[in-house]
Amino acid sequence: MVEINWEDFKFFKQYSNKKNDNFEILLDFLKNYCKITSPKEMFETMLNDETAQLMLKKREMYTLEDLERHLYKDFNAK
Repeated sequence: MVEINWEDFKFFKQYSNKKNDNFEILLDFLKNYCKITSPKEMFETMLNDETAQLMLKKREMYTLEDLERHLYKDFNAK
């Protein structure tokens, strides 16, 4: 499991197009910088970090399914 390095995150954030949303930047950081592709591993990594836990709680994401729903919201066919 990866530990979130917030100094690397700050550097990554400088070049992000999503400057207004730290949570979306964190998701991109985990996917692109930390090379985490599994939603389960991403969720577990976030649960092991106090700041990331606050981000999840703010968005009312308490389960892996909540995170998956957020990650794949644009892929839901109607």
